Formats: sequence, C-alpha cells, structure tokens
Amino acid sequence: MEYFAYTDGACSGNPGPGGWGVVLQAMQGDAVVKERELSGGAPQTTNNQMELQAAIAALNAFTRPSKITLVTDSSYVMDGLTKWIHGWKKNGWKTAAKKPVKNAELWQDLDAAAAKHDVTWQWVKGHAGHPQNERADELARAGMAPFKG
Repeated sequence: MEYFAYTDGACSGNPGPGGWGVVLQAMQGDAVVKERELSGGAPQTTNNQMELQAAIAALNAFTRPSKITLVTDSSYVMDGLTKWIHGWKKNGWKTAAKKPVKNAELWQDLDAAAAKHDVTWQWVKGHAGHPQNERADELARAGMAPFKG
C-alpha cells in the first residue's frame, strides 16, 4: 500500500480569512483503494499558515507511522521542512539574518508530525490541472468559506 497526501492552502487577502484542504489516498498499484478529504480554516490567517496547516493535518491524519508521499504546490512548505528547518533549529528558531522564524510554532508542529513518518516531499505546480491538487484547492476554499464576510 502506498499513501499520498495532497495539500493546499488558500487565503482571501493576506492576511485574511483562510482555509486548507487535504486529499489522502491509499494506493494499490494504480488503483485508489481508499480516499479521505479534510479541510478547515481560520478567520484571520495567511496563505503560508494555511499551507503549513494543511501539511500538518495531512500527516496527523495517519495514526500509525507510515511511508507517505506528501504533494504540495508550496515551495515554502517543502523547502522549509527539507532545507531551512535544520538551520532554524540550530539557531534557536532564528533565520540566518538572526530574525525570529515566521510561523515557528506551525513549523515545529509540522516537524513533529513529519518525524512520526517516512515522508517523501513532492512539489507540483499549482493551478496547472493536477486533479488531486485542484481538489485540495477546492477543499481549502471550502474551508475558508465560513470565515468570508
């Protein structure tokens, strides 16, 4: 069984009302064996915070340690967890410019969620017709809807 998590975040204004969406798939070969969708939102947030929240929710949805391919259109999330976080931790959650890391609490939550699993990070171009990424975007927009005025 292969597991995939497709994540996306959305924001109306930045900051403003936002939402996140996740499509989880269990695959056997080319066949989807099981699919689950998650979404949520916040009244006052940023696009990056929603992208992070989507990835956290996706990884926390797995109750047992799993091998997961997490697919995101956010290079911020992917690069943050695969490249930048090591330096941030070493520098006491400060950037190379000695400034506090933005969204440090969410990065710490994502780091803890990812540590439970064997995660392969994969980037896809957003709004380019990738079916699961498009669906994650729809879920993110639905998660934002209750908070839009």
